[in-house]
Amino acid sequence: MKTLRAAIVMLVFIALCLGQAFPVGADGVIIPILPPQPPHPPHPPAPPPRALAIKYHHVTVTIEEQVATTHVDQVFLNESPYDMEGEYLFPLPEGATISRFAMWVDGRPVEAQVLDRDEARRVYEEIVRERRDPALLEYVDRGAFRARIYPIPAWGEKRVEIEYSEVLPADAGLVRYVYPLSTEKFSSRPLDEVSVTVQITASEEIRTLYSPSHPISEQRDGDRHAEVAYRETRVVPSKDFVLYYGTGDDEPTANLITYRDAGEDGFFLLLVAPGLQTEAEEVVPRDVILVLDTSGSMRGDKLDQAKAAARYVLDSLNVDDRFGIVTFATATRAYARDLAPRDEARQAATFINGLSAVGGTNIGRAFEEAFALADPSRQQVILFLTDGLPTEGEVRTSALIEQIAEDAPEDVRIFCFGVGYDVNTILLDVVAQDHNGTSAYVLHDEDIERVVSSLYEKISRPVLTDVALEFGLYAVQADPIIEEVYPHPLPDLFAGGQLVVVGRYRMPGDADGAPVDREAIVTLRGRADDREESYRYTGMTFVGEGGADFLPRLWATRKIGYLLTQIRLHGAQRELVDEIVELSVRYGIVTPYTSFLIDETEDALSSEGRNAIAGRQMTVVPSAPSADLGRGGAGGPAVGEAAVQSSIAQEAMRKADAVAEPESERVRAVGAKAFVQRTSASGDVWVDTTFDEARMTPERVVFASERYFELMRANPEWGRYLAIGERVILVWEGRAYEFGDTGEEAPRGATTTTAAPNSAATPAAPVVRDAKGLLDWWRDVVGR
Repeated sequence: MKTLRAAIVMLVFIALCLGQAFPVGADGVIIPILPPQPPHPPHPPAPPPRALAIKYHHVTVTIEEQVATTHVDQVFLNESPYDMEGEYLFPLPEGATISRFAMWVDGRPVEAQVLDRDEARRVYEEIVRERRDPALLEYVDRGAFRARIYPIPAWGEKRVEIEYSEVLPADAGLVRYVYPLSTEKFSSRPLDEVSVTVQITASEEIRTLYSPSHPISEQRDGDRHAEVAYRETRVVPSKDFVLYYGTGDDEPTANLITYRDAGEDGFFLLLVAPGLQTEAEEVVPRDVILVLDTSGSMRGDKLDQAKAAARYVLDSLNVDDRFGIVTFATATRAYARDLAPRDEARQAATFINGLSAVGGTNIGRAFEEAFALADPSRQQVILFLTDGLPTEGEVRTSALIEQIAEDAPEDVRIFCFGVGYDVNTILLDVVAQDHNGTSAYVLHDEDIERVVSSLYEKISRPVLTDVALEFGLYAVQADPIIEEVYPHPLPDLFAGGQLVVVGRYRMPGDADGAPVDREAIVTLRGRADDREESYRYTGMTFVGEGGADFLPRLWATRKIGYLLTQIRLHGAQRELVDEIVELSVRYGIVTPYTSFLIDETEDALSSEGRNAIAGRQMTVVPSAPSADLGRGGAGGPAVGEAAVQSSIAQEAMRKADAVAEPESERVRAVGAKAFVQRTSASGDVWVDTTFDEARMTPERVVFASERYFELMRANPEWGRYLAIGERVILVWEGRAYEFGDTGEEAPRGATTTTAAPNSAATPAAPVVRDAKGLLDWWRDVVGR
């Protein structure tokens, strides 16, 4: 009985430790080292936490002429009732050449080692074996900093600061900085704060600033200095922070990033940036027509904010721009019969100040008046703002869309702003997308002036319109085959902005032998006012194999956003739904159509299962638009909060600059692969989404066995996949491997599907998953 009570006490203590979910950090981790235990403890000791919790993590980086100095400030928490000694590990960025290294703990310097890859691998493997924790395998092909830290007081904290320098390589004009930010992916305990601030100074104008990993903000101080910042609170970072920047001269610069798996089509990302400072004569003159809703529902703050937004636009006009103003309620009213020069902006502001809100909403008539002002000989931009549904004139959405399409000038750009939730998102989205613009929504807690001015600032200085891209190769008669390019169509290019284009590619002659890198020529074409312009970029490389493995998921994110938008606006077709299902499963991107990815009752990992899922989706999503889209569009409601949020989410995917993150803990994205957690009789297993159980029988490999580490050494890139957990099914070059923590290992080259039971006289030490598993193990021990 005493033994059972001791077991229960131990069980409760371990359960409390497990509940704390201590995170392991790739940004820097303290592995606790407990003092030796007495030879005959009264009861089994509580296992130590795998690592200390992290309170905050601040990173400050300065980059001057490609030399980066990184300062790291972390605070670790010892959330246990005893003092600890710890071993601090900091995985080095891949390819980093350290020129300076210093480390402080609580303001005092600490002796530390810089481990090369082989030494670091031995340390990582030791931790994996002893702790049965594969998390550090992600960094098995990197070097590391290593230091002992003592004491770490009970319930106390320890502050660690690191500073190191490295020379950043430039590839095809792009400089790439990487910081190993990811922390333990299984942790349910978020950090209070994470921040990365990068100060960049260059001898040429900084053009491109791009992060495929995190949302960033940027500030410019002149054209040769920039600050980039990422900050989040209450978050568990799951991937490294990656930043690209490029410099250029007077012309628009272009940089190409590519990725390809052997035997498959490749992926590319093209970044085009015209520069921050653009001469006035390089800006395309255009006509800007403001169309403002002044119906009764706009009364009060909404109209005041709309007026402020209109004044901002007038103040931001370029020298040769002209403007027009049309207001609409039951009837329409215009500032003038013709377009006015920028010099009249002050008089127009007086007109705007005198506007009042009264009457219904005649959207059709508003567009008629705006089109009547347009001059087809110049570029036309219409900014259309409304807070409600059409109540006067033509009110049927489908008829309004047809009317606007028929009357609109050929090259007009229409940007639609919906205020609140009582707007017809189908109408606004279709009109914007059909006329080379975008739609934006002002939510109840947002300011109209901020939303309108933010978008207008981005599009205020066009330098190239009607943009097109062409790709060619050196010394090869056939050009590369470029397919599925997003966004589609390509938007205009604006000063201070950048064009981010993703797509697929195939190289001529690849089928004749091993894939090789191909040197390419990229040509950018467009119109600058009434002139045809073209820019030719040489030295671009399409890789035959390897490259930037974030590209497949970025491309899939944009394509899914495009397909979802097409379904929502024009109706579901089986081919579109099939594509969304396939892409979602392959790349682990959860969408309204693919929540089944995390539902274990759905067989999403087989072709038959995906076909069945797509068929069921067709029964709940209309296959064609309803007669009146205003009452419920092709893919759901057109009006209301859900409709607005759906439009915002799909537009974000359609124009994504960073890869979509899995929205479920049961889905993990690692490089170009995705894994889904499945529950079996023997526990949870992470399954590669390219695994097909009907066609593949995996080789069984026992976790932390010699075969396990043999495969790791032969394929160090597998480390980041196996770091997901102890049980993983991985597909590599068409062959499947199942890494598990129990059972007999299959002979090399053989395959098994079940594990043989452990027949040892005493149960093996447990891999603690939950309280029930621990209690079962302890009962076995007591029984023996």
